[in-house]
Amino acid sequence: MAQASSDAFFANQRSNWVRIRTLVLLRWVAVIGQSAAVVVSLYVFNLRLEVGLIAMTIGAAVLANIFSTFLYPENRRLNEGEGMMMMGFDLLQLGVLLYLTGGLSNPFSLLILAPVTIAANVLPARSTILLGLFAILIISALSQWHIQLLTGTGFPLELPRLFIFGFWVSLVTGIIFIGLYARQVTQEMVSMGEALAATQMALAREQKLTDLGGVVAAAAHELGTPLATIKLVSSELIDELEEGSDLREDAKLIGEQADRCRDILRSMGRAGKDDKHLQQAPFETVIREAAEPHLNRGKDVAFHIADGSDPMQQPLIFRQPEIIHGIRNLVQNAVDFSTRTVRIELYWTEDELGVRIADDGQGFSSSVLGRIGDPFMRRRRWTLMDDPRPGYEGMGLGLFIAKTLLERSGARLTFSNGGARTLANRSGGAIVNVTWPTDRIEADPQSTQPLGQNERIA
Repeated sequence: MAQASSDAFFANQRSNWVRIRTLVLLRWVAVIGQSAAVVVSLYVFNLRLEVGLIAMTIGAAVLANIFSTFLYPENRRLNEGEGMMMMGFDLLQLGVLLYLTGGLSNPFSLLILAPVTIAANVLPARSTILLGLFAILIISALSQWHIQLLTGTGFPLELPRLFIFGFWVSLVTGIIFIGLYARQVTQEMVSMGEALAATQMALAREQKLTDLGGVVAAAAHELGTPLATIKLVSSELIDELEEGSDLREDAKLIGEQADRCRDILRSMGRAGKDDKHLQQAPFETVIREAAEPHLNRGKDVAFHIADGSDPMQQPLIFRQPEIIHGIRNLVQNAVDFSTRTVRIELYWTEDELGVRIADDGQGFSSSVLGRIGDPFMRRRRWTLMDDPRPGYEGMGLGLFIAKTLLERSGARLTFSNGGARTLANRSGGAIVNVTWPTDRIEADPQSTQPLGQNERIA
């Protein structure tokens, strides 16, 4: 999945996260707070207020809540337009209330940041920008036009113009900064949440495939004996029945269909690798299995065992779906970006096992090396002008899934380049190094026990 798909999801689905019940509840809290502030201003501080107009303004919020409660079910999730209208109404209601109570001289004018912050978290960028501009328009109008607050003796409570201007600047800055900050944090959380969900789906798919392989292997094993019996009996019947008789032809058909069932189970069994016999396999075998779908895509994929690693002492490892799917993604990425060759080097010591995947492509740009593995990176940013894969957007989620799955298996990943790449020297390329502590994935060859009868699959 690329950045474009993430942006589309973010734009089309983000507003659907907020329920109308949530916004109605927040508005009730605002109504209670506004009413309490008016009561305290009247009876504690003895301020002169336009009580009738203020009551009508607060009553408008009450009516809007009642209307929303009865018109929509409380679990209704708002689309972009509905969310924007509700938050726009809250901004307008708060702006009118501030106009009646001193404008920017009212310390509660800071609350105008609240709807914009909520919008930045739950609405697409377009609606958030429009609401931010609407909020800036409101506070700009309040800085010029408002009804002054008066004490009980008629003394006006008004800040100096310099303070009003400073407060206006701070509110505009707050709307922009808090809106951007809240949106960026939320967008990263969305991207990470989507990426983790995709990782779980990928792992579940790999697990289903291995489970299906176990079913096929068990079926082939269990049906082998009855099919062999059917074949033997049909052969004996063919020998005993007269040539050309209908019964002889039926016996031949039974034998042919038994052979066909055997061939089908054998071909299906090739896809099933999770039989108990193969729960553990040599290190190179597991890596080759992971790379197998990308070995015939027009690029030369070469396997090597590093110097110092004895091929005759190759360790056995568990065939974990995380390892197979993660390595497969890394090999796919290397094949996609290579020019002609991908080199997969295996090495092992007493303490660790490792795979080094190198291609002869352009390598990673220095600007993205520190961010590789983050979900929904936009694309590889080449430092040269001869980009052989312009517009390729497969660098984000695939590498994130691979990195997450491999780290779950205990691996440590590093990304680097093989050397300087210029127009004259095309020998560079990306290098991905994956290492595991030996005790995390190595199987104990002495622990192999007789398998016994195949267990019934629940």
